[in-house]
Amino acid sequence: MTGLMVCIAVLAAASAFGVWHRRRNGRLTVRERDDTARLGAAEIGAALGERATLLQFSSAFCQPCRATRRTLTEVAGMVEGVAHVEIDAEDHLDLVRGLNVLRTPTVLVLDAQGAIVRRASGQPRKADVIAALGAAVRD
Repeated sequence: MTGLMVCIAVLAAASAFGVWHRRRNGRLTVRERDDTARLGAAEIGAALGERATLLQFSSAFCQPCRATRRTLTEVAGMVEGVAHVEIDAEDHLDLVRGLNVLRTPTVLVLDAQGAIVRRASGQPRKADVIAALGAAVRD
C-alpha cells in the first residue's frame, strides 16, 4: 500500500511540474528597464533595428531554434524598422553568461536604443512576439 501511495505522489508531482513548465515555456516576460544595460552592434555583431531588434540565442542542434528563426524572420519582415539577429550561443559565451541565457532558444526583444524590454526562454508564439514588439516600439 505504501508503494502505491508513493507512486501516486510521484505522478502528481510530475504532472504538476509538466503543467507549470508548459505554461512557462516560450512566454515573453516583461523586464524591468535598466537604462545602464544596453546592447549595441559591437556586442551582438550586427546593427540594431531602427525601431526594435529581435535577438535570438541559438545552438547548432536545437530543433525549436529553427522554428523560432522562421517565426522571428517573418515577424521582422512584417514590421518596418525591426531587425532579427541570431547569435550562436556557443560562439558568444561571455555574452550568454552576462545575460544569464540558460537554454536555447532564448529571445530578447530590444528597443531602438538596445535596452531589453522582453525576454522568452523557449519557442515563443508569433502573436506574443508581435505584442512584445508593440510594447518595445511604443515605449
